[in-house]
Amino acid sequence: MTATSGSDQVSEEFTWTEEEETIVRRKLDMWIVPLTTFLYLLCFLDRANVGNARIQGMGKELNLDKGVRFNWVTSIFYIVYMFVEVPSNILLKIIGPRYYLPLLVCGFGLVSMCTAFVNSFSGLLVARAFLGVFEGGVMPGLAFFITCFYKRRELLLRVGIYVSAASLAGAFGGLLATGLSRIPEWGTETMRIHTWRNIFFFEGLITMLSGLAAPFVMPTKPSETWFLTERERRIATERLVLKGGADEQEKVELHHVTRSLANINNYICAFGFFFINITVQGISLFMPTILADLGWTATKAQLYSVPPYVCACVVAIFIAFVSDKTNRRGIYLAAFTLLAITGFAILRWATDANIRYMGVFFITLGAFPGGPGFLSWGMNNAAGPAIRAVSSAYIVTLGTAGGILATWTYRKAEAPRYPTGHTINLAGQIAVCVLALAGIAYCKWENRQRDLGKRDGRLNGLSEEEIRDLGYRHPSFRYIT
Repeated sequence: MTATSGSDQVSEEFTWTEEEETIVRRKLDMWIVPLTTFLYLLCFLDRANVGNARIQGMGKELNLDKGVRFNWVTSIFYIVYMFVEVPSNILLKIIGPRYYLPLLVCGFGLVSMCTAFVNSFSGLLVARAFLGVFEGGVMPGLAFFITCFYKRRELLLRVGIYVSAASLAGAFGGLLATGLSRIPEWGTETMRIHTWRNIFFFEGLITMLSGLAAPFVMPTKPSETWFLTERERRIATERLVLKGGADEQEKVELHHVTRSLANINNYICAFGFFFINITVQGISLFMPTILADLGWTATKAQLYSVPPYVCACVVAIFIAFVSDKTNRRGIYLAAFTLLAITGFAILRWATDANIRYMGVFFITLGAFPGGPGFLSWGMNNAAGPAIRAVSSAYIVTLGTAGGILATWTYRKAEAPRYPTGHTINLAGQIAVCVLALAGIAYCKWENRQRDLGKRDGRLNGLSEEEIRDLGYRHPSFRYIT
């Protein structure tokens, strides 16, 4: 990007001011951020409500507390989910987000609604597997969708806000589950809907209606954004082209996949996301159970799950804001992991119920900022657009494996102390701290190699188009630390 006449930006003969770009960014924020946040809130709500339903009678009615049945119910979702993410993001790049993402939302809303009618453990397994098919593409899809509208240094705050919907869903889910489970029994003579079934039915119905409405407000790309003027659409497009140099509409080809797999920073972020997900997904699924096992009633456990999530949401957004302002990622990931480490140490060894509840606060405050942090860090350092689409998907894919492990960390046989689960999470959070520090060190080292000209040879013999296609491998590209 070149500057002219002070604050003007220029692309060939098209110029604009910083003030105009700020207006464009604010308009994008008014539509893109609330939309993605709401859609992911629905996604996480329909994923985690199985934990709320369990203590509202589903566990007893479907005999889920026998052996490790509930662990299989939660695990099958993540197993399917993990294999869907990369293919789904490639489809998203081909089809476009306006109809593909709402289609996924309608799909998992329908599955959630149908879960209200299952009558057996096997039926619930099938429903959760189909839920994974539709939800698998949502998180990486929304992440890539956001990167199509924002610059690198603007990214974490927006991703942080939308991923914070996970903690919002945790807070809202407890309140919603409490209210929906109290709806009087209704339905046909052969299929009565009550307590936990109301949770799935009405949450799924809300999700389906939202998915049907989404295409009417979701833009496809900056140049076709309906709420911007013609000039603003061009500014929204040009400011990204100037930043990255690559065509935002480039198709995903095999070399984009291989370059994504060769990016060391992606592995640091993917494994960081893996260990973060052990905690985030595990706590989301099992917090109602953990709190109920402290001796509290089901209603009290549902309501007491709300405050930790609310605090986590506020802190995650604040950290994302500060991280974008300072253009740093790893240091905040490492620092806040110390809170999660403290929280799991409390849950592992403390005995007083109130002290253990305080440990839950430490865990959510320390772990929930990590998901958007690692995902944004990976996408920041994975230019251009096609590489970024693949990278965001496989970072989340490897991270999802952490969700699979999370489903086996808390087993009914170890209630109410759950020593194995808390120990695994404690070790995982220590690993997150180490990975964040390693990521900082690697990015600084790689940037230093480029400053010394040791990557300049990558330009030899390449055409202008091939040089633009280098993405993060271009010698002038600098990693965010």
